[in-house]
Amino acid sequence: MTSAEHPDLGISGYGFGLPATAQSPVSTEDLQLLEQTMGWTAEDAQLLLRYSPFFQQHADKMVDAWRAVIGEQPHLSQWFFAPDGNPDEEYKARVKRRFVEWVVDVATRPHDRAWLDYQEEIGLRHTPAKKNKTDGRHTPPLVPLRYVLGFLPVVIEIRSFLESEISDPDELRALECAWMKAVHLHVVLWTRPYVTDGLW
Repeated sequence: MTSAEHPDLGISGYGFGLPATAQSPVSTEDLQLLEQTMGWTAEDAQLLLRYSPFFQQHADKMVDAWRAVIGEQPHLSQWFFAPDGNPDEEYKARVKRRFVEWVVDVATRPHDRAWLDYQEEIGLRHTPAKKNKTDGRHTPPLVPLRYVLGFLPVVIEIRSFLESEISDPDELRALECAWMKAVHLHVVLWTRPYVTDGLW
């Protein structure tokens, strides 16, 4: 086994909890204050975990829908292109498997140190520090921060996936809200590697 393959899942480049994963400089106290700022609660975590079978079942479909949005916009899809000007299909396939697993992680992973470290790793993989290095590819070395943040509304809008599963409007609203806060928290943590030390 190498550091690029998770021992349990066999997903190339999925390094959750592995020694080669970056170490987040964000303290536990800072994380707790950030969660407090966003209104994240234990009830949110429990609700997502309760619906984790749904996310496991539908993660692939959700990611396909989000990636379709990327594919329709050249200014987003270019970050998956090889130097010859064509999409790097192998790179896209590897990223997709990790993206699908991320959906499951959002619903199931506790916000502990391993989770915090992996958010740092994901953020770094969108910057020149680590983009392409995990997979040994040669796509553009940076996904600009403006697009990481700008894509957030696409990912947090999951009502279309949930409506067929949840008939109770209050439950649906609560799960939507929990998912929104969880994804927003992830993205905020991904921004840290983009920011000059002391400004994040």
